[in-house]
Amino acid sequence: MELFLTENQTEDMRLSVRVSRVLHHEKTPYQELLVVETPQWGRLMALDGFFQTCDRDEFVYHEMGAHVAMCTHPDPRRVLIIGGGDGGMAREVVRHPQVERVDLVEIDERVVECCKQYFPQIAVALSGNPKVHVHIADGIQWVQEHEAEYDVVIIDSSEPIGPGEGLFTANFYAGVFRCLRDDGILVAQTESPWVNAPIIKRAYRGIRRSFPITRLYTCAVPTYPTGLWSFTLGPQKYDPLEARP
Repeated sequence: MELFLTENQTEDMRLSVRVSRVLHHEKTPYQELLVVETPQWGRLMALDGFFQTCDRDEFVYHEMGAHVAMCTHPDPRRVLIIGGGDGGMAREVVRHPQVERVDLVEIDERVVECCKQYFPQIAVALSGNPKVHVHIADGIQWVQEHEAEYDVVIIDSSEPIGPGEGLFTANFYAGVFRCLRDDGILVAQTESPWVNAPIIKRAYRGIRRSFPITRLYTCAVPTYPTGLWSFTLGPQKYDPLEARP
């Protein structure tokens, strides 16, 4: 008997992948966590039924999520990652030698521990890298309690439901603005432009309310809805369209 894992991407569209075996399944205090082995994509993690990361295409999402902001800022020394419990964003951020400290704030400890076990190549920066500090905490509260502290803030959230819902609001982006230094940069994942246009518009407008520059860019992530994904950048000073190496 064949086993498929299906993500209901919209009411009218689904993506299914063949499952070789189920590696882990639990209900955490925040969400349903599932890790499976697939012939097409390698190991894949889903949260509340939404595909989050997998072996074969994770590098696209994490490289594009991290390096645009990190290369736009001329001297990013302190970085905050909200979400990102798989460790992929932290892995990419610490490739920049000038980085001194990374605070990764993930609300669900079980995501971090599962990724260390089943995705060690993604979570490599979470185990023993002295620059990376993992905090099991609420990212919204963390932002409220830190002011003018970071050069780059990366919002690596899950979908805007459950624990990720509050990370897509204008009030939250205003809080991020306050926790950045005066030349800091925000970057947030903002879903698919093909099927999540209302979410993108809300996020873009929310970021634009606080940040003087707002830029949206896309990348190809095959296991995400439509295969096209967006990030929205909110620099306080440095425009990526004018950045020079």
